[in-house]
Amino acid sequence: MAGPPSQDDETRKVVLHGLVRADSMVQIAIALPLSTLIGWGLGVWLDNKLHQSWIGIAGIALGAVAGFVQVIRVASQANRSDDH
Repeated sequence: MAGPPSQDDETRKVVLHGLVRADSMVQIAIALPLSTLIGWGLGVWLDNKLHQSWIGIAGIALGAVAGFVQVIRVASQANRSDDH
């Protein structure tokens, strides 16, 4: 039989919600710089393989765009979970 929620259950829910929110914030803080760095690294690698000099810059731009997309996704998902 399920009784009324105890104080411990409510405390656990609040703590878990805080941890989920912190995880979202960490994802936002890491997504943009990491995706930009990965884009730059792949661009430099392709520059060396294809003997070009512009692909690294394109990699930075594409990585930054991918990072912004991820930041927006995580932020909107966190916003939706706060509404419920």
